[in-house]
Amino acid sequence: MDLFSSAPGAPAPLAFRMRPRTLEEFVGQPHIVGKGRLLRRLIQADQVSSLIFYGPPGTGKTTLAQVIANSTRSHFITMNAVLTGVKDLREAIEVAKKNRDLYSKRTTLFIDEVHRWNKAQQDALLPWVENGTVILVGATTENPYFEVNRALVSRSRIFQLVSLSEEDLRGVVMAALADKERGYGSFRVHVDPDALDHLVKIANGDARSLLNALELAVETTPAHFPPAAGEEIRITREIAEESIQRKVVLYDKEGDYHFDTISAFIKSVRGSDPDAALYWLARMVLAGEDPHYIFRRMLILASEDVGMADPNALVFVESAAAAFDRVGMPEGRFHLAHSALYLATAPKSNSTLGFFDALSLLESEQREGEVPTHLRDASRDKEGFGHGEGYLYPHAFKDHWVAQQYLPSTLQGKVFYQPSDTGREAAIRDQVLRRRELQIATALEPPSHEVLTFSPPSGANARWIERLSSSRSAALSAIRERIFAPLGVQRHSTILDADARTGLLLWEALRRAPEGGAWGIVGTEDEAAVLEHRMRELEHAVRPVILRPGRSLLEISRSMIDGDDDMLAAATGMEPGVKVDFVVGRDLFTRVPAADRPALARLLLALVAVGGAVSLAQVVPALGQRLSALAEVTDPALARKLQDTEERAYADASSALVSWRETDLADAFRSAGAREVTVEVERFPDTRRVTQRELDAWLSPDAAYGRALAAGLSAAEMEEVRARLRDRLLGRETPWSIAVAFLTCHRRAGARDT
Repeated sequence: MDLFSSAPGAPAPLAFRMRPRTLEEFVGQPHIVGKGRLLRRLIQADQVSSLIFYGPPGTGKTTLAQVIANSTRSHFITMNAVLTGVKDLREAIEVAKKNRDLYSKRTTLFIDEVHRWNKAQQDALLPWVENGTVILVGATTENPYFEVNRALVSRSRIFQLVSLSEEDLRGVVMAALADKERGYGSFRVHVDPDALDHLVKIANGDARSLLNALELAVETTPAHFPPAAGEEIRITREIAEESIQRKVVLYDKEGDYHFDTISAFIKSVRGSDPDAALYWLARMVLAGEDPHYIFRRMLILASEDVGMADPNALVFVESAAAAFDRVGMPEGRFHLAHSALYLATAPKSNSTLGFFDALSLLESEQREGEVPTHLRDASRDKEGFGHGEGYLYPHAFKDHWVAQQYLPSTLQGKVFYQPSDTGREAAIRDQVLRRRELQIATALEPPSHEVLTFSPPSGANARWIERLSSSRSAALSAIRERIFAPLGVQRHSTILDADARTGLLLWEALRRAPEGGAWGIVGTEDEAAVLEHRMRELEHAVRPVILRPGRSLLEISRSMIDGDDDMLAAATGMEPGVKVDFVVGRDLFTRVPAADRPALARLLLALVAVGGAVSLAQVVPALGQRLSALAEVTDPALARKLQDTEERAYADASSALVSWRETDLADAFRSAGAREVTVEVERFPDTRRVTQRELDAWLSPDAAYGRALAAGLSAAEMEEVRARLRDRLLGRETPWSIAVAFLTCHRRAGARDT
């Protein structure tokens, strides 16, 4: 069956006739088919692998399949899961095998409504997708992760389509009115502005619904269609309202819209937005959702998200649910709304999630902690094993509480419950934390009868100590997370790592935006070779693009002409016209002279699309660890002198390394035209083992730091400082503080972008 042809003898509907044939005609979905996006690259390179398109009706799923059919060199077979079954699939597979064996030609199999096939039918398709006999292109309005065979999903790339914007829909109407071959360009059709507004808004993002309504309006307005030559067809608001009478409520009680709407409701309540909570509640009630299901979700939320901040929330919702059962509909809607408002306006705490932290710990530990002796049941084994001995009865003490060990010995100091500072929980927070401090301090002192059996640290403790001694990896992980956190990266986003030498941010960009694209700039061919070696196992079309400008970003920024996109593309290696959603980077401004910072900021902003963002992490040496804080000089006068001399060294205006603060970084981006510039400094604890060679290098008169100290201290004082640092630092892990400035900003529209 061919989905891309109309029934014989019947005039094709307007929506069918206007279906785009190429990527250039395709409307909407810029997040997956825009310039530089992965799907566009796959289609243009004819490297389409198995795909599943997922989204609401009328958003272009079948159209994208047709675009692939028109662009690919493979044989294209189309099927509809509602009308076909395993017999039709076997016939298609035979055709595919013949094309492969006799003509070395690939076969692409498009299955519309693929979720309609049952598990057995989908299983029958799996081996042929797996061995490459066919390339699957599926389309579904249901979430493929729930409705499509997991094995098929794992072998396919998922692209989610979204409802078309009003601007997109207006473009669809204008194209249909202008097209003389497929639309109404040969007729004098005039659509009143308010009529167009009505059609676009009521279509609710569905291009097919919109074109069907337009076709009905145009072809039923004149007495006869086609109209007489020169006759005008005018579509008024009244005609538009008759053509598309009501807005379709996208809701399926067993599908994605059901889950998406309840998710929006729960998140609105969790976010303490009563207006949004009532809106999503009304949408569910209007669509016929089961009120008992809504109450069930609110009962869960009362403990999960309100919890100890307002323990009465659970009681209230339970009472409202019971009242609903007694009253019924429609008056029971008051109880639904009352519960939603109570929860939305209640203080929030998710401290009950501590239970799941405990579960996770138990599931990950190979050996469960022993129950402490004094907590064991004394009624059975007290005489033989001393169980229960040493237990302190809390009611015998003031305030009915006493500090003693309750966790297994291997878990002392482990925290599961984190009381929030809202609602009722705020009132008990201080008490809980203070008692916990006493509890841990008491537990660290072992009972006297266990002294002879004291054992070395457990495996878990040993691993914890290892993590402490290599905290740099933890700091890097935290910095990476902090860079990406404010961006709101989506799976279809495009991201450029402005300095991808280590791959730290590049691989994270690929993980977070698998359907978008990742680019990384490197300085040398050796750096590029290392990255390319690490991505050998990745499918070629989805690999990050490694850019080799041949010059540093600072050198490029010095020669860049504002607004010259061709020059920018040539200098960086980016595809002309491609702008990314986000630029990320670490330590790009180290040793950059003050005069060059705005130019480098302009270069980074020029790589970003309008409205996109730059997120950077930059170590600020001037705010870093001071050796004077580690030397522990005993002479107060020398200690103050050392501190003053050291601060002067860090204030050296001639040094591009230390002569700037985080505010200077923000000023550079503001002067480059960025908007919404924010910069925050965070300190990360680190440890380092200082060597004699490093210490000698720091204090050498040939080093800037050493020269500054020598200029402010006498020879005897320098020797005293050297001796103190040697005693305090060498041969041990030394706590070290790193100050990192996190900058985020957005690119605003310039003259060339408006």
